[in-house]
Amino acid sequence: MEKDDLLVTAAQAQLALSAEEEGRLRTAVSEMLDYFEMMNEVDVSNLAPTTHALIRENALRADNPNPNNNQEALIARAPENEDNFIVIPNVL
Repeated sequence: MEKDDLLVTAAQAQLALSAEEEGRLRTAVSEMLDYFEMMNEVDVSNLAPTTHALIRENALRADNPNPNNNQEALIARAPENEDNFIVIPNVL
């Protein structure tokens, strides 16, 4: 990675780098970019798309309505409520 590119990227990330940090980061980023270039050389044309290497089936539960979800009872259990909403303290 060129020094100017590194400095622009660091400025965009609001990083103030010392000369030593700049040198180490430049080396690390260059190594990463070299590794990414090696990955581009791997033939993946026959691989099926995947979101995770180990997921073999949908791990999410079915989105079925829950008959036990009684809104009135839940709101009644809140320490404070108003117009069917739970009142919480302001954070800011």
